[in-house]
Amino acid sequence: MTTSQPSPALRDPGDPLALEHQVCFALSVAARNVVAVYRPVLEPLGLTHPQYLVMLALWQHGQLSVKRLSGLLHLDPGTLSPLLKRLEAAGLLRRERDPEDQRNLALALTERGRALRARAEEIPVGIVERLGMPVEQLTALHGALTQVIAASQQALADPVPVAVAGTPTGVA
Repeated sequence: MTTSQPSPALRDPGDPLALEHQVCFALSVAARNVVAVYRPVLEPLGLTHPQYLVMLALWQHGQLSVKRLSGLLHLDPGTLSPLLKRLEAAGLLRRERDPEDQRNLALALTERGRALRARAEEIPVGIVERLGMPVEQLTALHGALTQVIAASQQALADPVPVAVAGTPTGVA
């Protein structure tokens, strides 16, 4: 009979590779779980979470180009295209040529899309209640995540130093 060894993380709480110490893991699980909390709230509106984000941007900014929406949501236009087609098929938005630049598509809410906002206004309060966390804590989390987004965007913009095997980074 073999006995299982405790994981290295349990033997060494300072293990830098312990799953529970990874920011990426916490962010990934939190994102999946929060989106799952939204799902039953969004279903009666006929929206998925990504579609809800598109609608939030349009409710806030009015008519937008696909390029501008892509920037606001940090999604590439190819990812947005199927979402926009489904929202258009549902009668919530129109895709038309941008009057300022005919090469670009402009997105505008339909009357039905504008009317949906009244029902959606109840969602933030409902989500706070479902999470059972104080608003102040969620506001602080939002601020911290906004900083993580900015830092990660900066990291992505900076060239990655290439390390040669056995050579410290920056020396090669």
